[in-house]
Amino acid sequence: MKIILVALSGLVLAGAAMAESPLGLPDVPIPADNPQTAEKIALGARLFNDVRFSSTGDVSCATCHVAATAFTDSPLRVSEGIEKLTGTRNAPTVVNAAFNKTQFWDGRSPDLENQALHPFLNPVEMGLPDHDPILKVVREDKQYVKAFKAVFGIAADAITMDEVTKAIAAFERTEISGDSPFDRWYFGGDKDAVSEQAVRGFAIFLGTGRCVSCHVIEQDFALFTDHQFHNVGVGINDIQDKVPELARAFQVAKNEGMDVDV
Repeated sequence: MKIILVALSGLVLAGAAMAESPLGLPDVPIPADNPQTAEKIALGARLFNDVRFSSTGDVSCATCHVAATAFTDSPLRVSEGIEKLTGTRNAPTVVNAAFNKTQFWDGRSPDLENQALHPFLNPVEMGLPDHDPILKVVREDKQYVKAFKAVFGIAADAITMDEVTKAIAAFERTEISGDSPFDRWYFGGDKDAVSEQAVRGFAIFLGTGRCVSCHVIEQDFALFTDHQFHNVGVGINDIQDKVPELARAFQVAKNEGMDVDV
């Protein structure tokens, strides 16, 4: 844990000090009620890596969002949570998630702050019955108490999940990746940044492939998404026998205000 946190601290402070986004990216959207500070980002990094926030005491956000694999769970097909239980989806990357209009593969959360609430309570991810065990840790751990006081100006007994998720989201907004070979070629004018084969592929991307219709390139940046959901007719064979069961699960989840991953 110490090694991870020390390594992260340099990234955190560098991210907080970054004056502008890398080439090819827009400015990172920062909520008015959750401004970035170096101290908040450092706190978020620690929360992100804390395994005490799981029912088994060995799973953290970083368990599935692994820094060494671009904050994904590659090469796993689906994520493994507590006791190696598996869900039905793999972990989306944290990298550039700050630019998403919604979070989760199905877009059920509007922002990073809201998204951070859910994995703790997912029965196959971190498996907590409610958020109380998290609050117990952050209200009793002396380092957390000191950090929350410095960042949010509140005493230990006043810490809520609102502050916890704001800190985690602040950390996640520092995981930004731009200035790619494509960015240097397309936006930076470096003709040698990509290969001739890549240039030919880009012509197909824009033309006959019509990839750019959904993987949008703006005038000054490219996130390669239109932030919409599209049915492209792929994969139905894997689940068509389960459609009635899935429909019932979705209805139950909707009625009870629960999450369901399928």
